[in-house]
Amino acid sequence: MPDQDDKDLNMDTRSLTSSSVSQRQNVPYIHKIGVPPKQNLLKEFKNTVKETFFSDDPLRPFKDQPKRRQVVLGLQAIFPILEWGRSYNIKKFRSDLISGLTIASLCIPQDIGYSKLAKVDPQYALYSSFVPPLIYAFMGSSRDIAIGPVAVVSLLLGTLIGNEFDPDTQRDEYLRLVFTATFFAGITQATLGVLRLGFLIDFLSHAAVVGFMGGAAITIALQQLKGFLGISTKHFTKETDIISVMKSVFKSAHHGWNWQTIVIGTSFLAFLLVAKYIGKKNKKLFWVPAIAPLISVILSTFFVYITHANNEGVAIVGKIEERINPPSLDKIYFSGENLLKGLRIGIVAGMIALTEAVAIGRTFASMKDYQVDGNKEMVALGTMNIVGSMTSCYVATGSFSRSAVNYMAGCQTAVSNIVMSIVVLLTVEFLTPLFKYTPNAILASIIISAVIGLIDIDAAILIWKIDKLDFLACMGAFLGVVFKSVEIGLLIAVAISFAKILLQVTRPRTAILGKIPMTSVYRNVEQYPEATKVPGVLIVRVDSAIYFSNSNYIKERILRWLTEEEENLKAAYLPNIQFLIVEMSPVTDIDTSGIHAFEELHRSLQKRDVQLVLANPGQLVLDKLYAADFPDLIGENKIFLTVADAVHTCSSKSAHEV
Repeated sequence: MPDQDDKDLNMDTRSLTSSSVSQRQNVPYIHKIGVPPKQNLLKEFKNTVKETFFSDDPLRPFKDQPKRRQVVLGLQAIFPILEWGRSYNIKKFRSDLISGLTIASLCIPQDIGYSKLAKVDPQYALYSSFVPPLIYAFMGSSRDIAIGPVAVVSLLLGTLIGNEFDPDTQRDEYLRLVFTATFFAGITQATLGVLRLGFLIDFLSHAAVVGFMGGAAITIALQQLKGFLGISTKHFTKETDIISVMKSVFKSAHHGWNWQTIVIGTSFLAFLLVAKYIGKKNKKLFWVPAIAPLISVILSTFFVYITHANNEGVAIVGKIEERINPPSLDKIYFSGENLLKGLRIGIVAGMIALTEAVAIGRTFASMKDYQVDGNKEMVALGTMNIVGSMTSCYVATGSFSRSAVNYMAGCQTAVSNIVMSIVVLLTVEFLTPLFKYTPNAILASIIISAVIGLIDIDAAILIWKIDKLDFLACMGAFLGVVFKSVEIGLLIAVAISFAKILLQVTRPRTAILGKIPMTSVYRNVEQYPEATKVPGVLIVRVDSAIYFSNSNYIKERILRWLTEEEENLKAAYLPNIQFLIVEMSPVTDIDTSGIHAFEELHRSLQKRDVQLVLANPGQLVLDKLYAADFPDLIGENKIFLTVADAVHTCSSKSAHEV
């Protein structure tokens, strides 16, 4: 008796012979669709969860390792500095030292200016450039990102918390809510990282972020008109929209402007813009725009001091406290209605800060060709803000301007953040009296020059060219921020982003396919006008997963395609459609509603004497179709591997019937 190997060989030979005969007869060989075996329910659930939340398998490095090695790997996972620190050397330190000193010269004047946006005393912004960068240096995975307060988040905090407490008359309550919001911003960020939910920040589309950032930049610049023109606080609006700001500016023109302040602001703004232009034209001169703000502060402070311009109405920073970060854990609201306020504001600020930091980290990582672990970044950012809230800091994140300078200065590792932190510490401890006579106008000029880079006109033009709906999201966010408020602009950005997702999910694209001449390839007839339709057969492709949200639309759209095609055939006196082939390769998933819609489609087609045929459904889709006994309903021989196989079989049946 022949053994099993002989049987397998004979079967393979018969299959090969059948295929060869078909090819010699110029008849395409019809491949049968592979019916996958039924999956174990628990195994399927575990695989789904693993792919959704643990696609990178974070436990893989720990497998088959001794306990001691697992402890070391665990510590390195939490503190990446323990891994790259082993190969650290004096050459890298030299580069990090230069980078750290450079970004410190940029961050100190910026921080003092951003404190005005957050409506806190300058020392709190400086504190936020000391503790958070130190923690990030030990826990972060990006080599280039520079940590500290940023303009957008500072404005967001100042606006949202300013709606709850007046920063002038309710100073203590305002400051406590700042620390509370910072604490919950950190909790939000760390939670997203631990639970591996970082994909949530991707719901805010790139277009919406471009619009939001551009609108925030204009709003921030408008807010600086108070310091730039020397307008007193009582004559300047607390609203942030462009109409309210411009009204208060023009109303104060007769009695509120200070010409000395305008001269200082205008001259140094011109200096900063020229320095930025020089740095952009010649990358080797990156240090020029980096140190320009500090030079501006030094020169303007010296000028005000020797001329006593502050006595002539030039507003100055005033005294800055000379002490290291004081503890603030006892100032965080852990109960009462202010807890909920801090939670709400913290979640919003945390998400915006996270979006900015992750985008910056990924940008510079791609430029240097290394990987940034998004979940580790979230945990690092969250931890530094949690600790920061307990040490008198407000929300810190990655700064694009400082990160760009850090990158161009040749930083090698996160040690540049440590160097910057030490410089900020020394400044807070010993040099803050030197900033007493710094005019507010120079801080306004520094902020205006910094936020100009947030207005990305080229990106907006590209968005318009690529996707008009994306451009609508961009402009909606932009106009919402400029003409209403930061929170309204953010709400519009999120709403339009979600609306776009819902539109794409509920109204997926479908297409009629035709055969490309001299091939067995079937493509969209609108994209390829040379593609020809098959007589008696309508081929439709569905470019989406089929769920409850779109199944009824897909069914009705396919029937509309069929009706339109039958009307065209009738007008041309051509034979009616006998087969409807649905190309399902783009259909990644289907649910109960989707299968029910296909059952209804099958019944509707039966009434028209049209047979339903499926081509190339994926494994997951095929599993569910078989679980619902759908192949038995339409006939198991009506599911094919390719459109070409389905067309050949349908055409053969049509010819046989004729």
